[in-house]
Amino acid sequence: MPAKRPRRRARFISVDLRNVRLALGGEPVLRGIDWRIRPGQRWVLIGPNGSGKTQLLKLLAGDVWPSPAAAPTRRYHLRGESFEDPYGVKQEIAYLGAERQDRYEHYAWNHRVEAIVGTGLYRTDIPLAALTPPDRQRIGRLLRRLRIEALARRRFLTLSYGQRRLVLLARALAWRPKLLLLDEPFNGLDAVNRARVQHCLSVLSRSSLPWVLASHRAEDIPPSATHLCRLQAGRVTRQTRLDRRARRVPRALRASRMARTMTASAVAAGRRTAAATLVALRHASVWRDGVVALRDVTLQIRRGDCWVVHGANGSGKSSFIQLLHGDLSPASAGSIARAGIVSGVPLHLFKRRVGLVTPELQTLQPRYLRVEEVVASGLHASVGLNAKLSVAQRSRATRALRQVAAVALAARPIRELSYGQLRRVLFARALVQRPAMLLLDEPHAGVDAATRASLRTLVQRAWDCGVTVVIATHHRDEWPRGATHELELAGSRVVYCGPLRRSGAARTKRRA
Repeated sequence: MPAKRPRRRARFISVDLRNVRLALGGEPVLRGIDWRIRPGQRWVLIGPNGSGKTQLLKLLAGDVWPSPAAAPTRRYHLRGESFEDPYGVKQEIAYLGAERQDRYEHYAWNHRVEAIVGTGLYRTDIPLAALTPPDRQRIGRLLRRLRIEALARRRFLTLSYGQRRLVLLARALAWRPKLLLLDEPFNGLDAVNRARVQHCLSVLSRSSLPWVLASHRAEDIPPSATHLCRLQAGRVTRQTRLDRRARRVPRALRASRMARTMTASAVAAGRRTAAATLVALRHASVWRDGVVALRDVTLQIRRGDCWVVHGANGSGKSSFIQLLHGDLSPASAGSIARAGIVSGVPLHLFKRRVGLVTPELQTLQPRYLRVEEVVASGLHASVGLNAKLSVAQRSRATRALRQVAAVALAARPIRELSYGQLRRVLFARALVQRPAMLLLDEPHAGVDAATRASLRTLVQRAWDCGVTVVIATHHRDEWPRGATHELELAGSRVVYCGPLRRSGAARTKRRA
């Protein structure tokens, strides 16, 4: 039996990185990386936003090339052969990250879930041929493993953000990779689906498949992980083997004290009585490509309210946020009324009073735009700009970036930013107009613990100053302290709608 193990491990990829450096736009991103990945190893990659995690995963996948002046070594080993670059093994590496998911939105690849998972079998971006009966059987097994077989016939773009992430994980597994790279795979997942992914990784650990998983949350470190690598400012500052018997949460993933001590202002809470109505929904239902996304919602959001929206993946949270913002409309039997918007008044005027942070908005930003241009576009509630920035617009963008500690990023194109850095830029865009309302859909996804704490403080301060807040999140610790109202959704229906229940944790027990 021991003699068979080397042969089994030879079926998987080993990687040697030595003195690997990477620069984007003339700025160093990775600096002198030395790292060895071996079959049977399961790595967790941590580090603050902008430390280089995503670019390191892309470099491993062969999507970016190291700086040649560094004389780097990037060597892959598979089945007794060595490769000096990834071309010989690139088709054996599966990479799942936010950019892969965003691509479907960019190109409107609205194929059925079954077909998208099938592209993993044939290692293509889009379906090129009809699936065979054996293909469908294998796809069905993968969907059942993640318990999303009910989604098989759904169109991809009708799914929630979290459901899309599970489908693309199934696609990565269909790839039958020899190396698996996962960039923040738990983003947008509810507690049940996070547990499903954890279980899936545990099952994979029975083989010698090596994987690398980047994460910012302590609860997302899989029990099956064997090693930890920490990046800081593009350098590896720590590599260690994880002791399963004495697991310690890395300091970089711990919630800061600031996040635990936020308190709501009693003065602000006192102003919320008998406030004006900003948005009123009456029997509002939403359909997306023939699929109901939200059913029969009736509620009022008043000035100074703080609403928390929660529920499982696919329950309708994102559709609710988009309905409030005006990106979706209610079906004919329902209605939505917004303060100041009557017949003949363009909805755009309402949007200019609203700060928005959603995964979809992040996806829509043109990658060539500079950070200050993205922030300034919030003044017009637009995607992109029609003219050069004025001095006044640039000044307002700078002030907003200062609020999120991102002034140093102002001149950089957003294609050079990490996912978490771009999320901070979206917060600046949301705040640049001094909004009357903040609409936030999983706003803290992809950001490190310290940034998460500071952004939560920004939201708390905005609400304390009278800004209406509506936040959809899977994480109970992200609910603003002193929130006034709660909307719980399940299966596109309202489970509870009213004043915040004070009995503790969220009550969502239904599973997708």
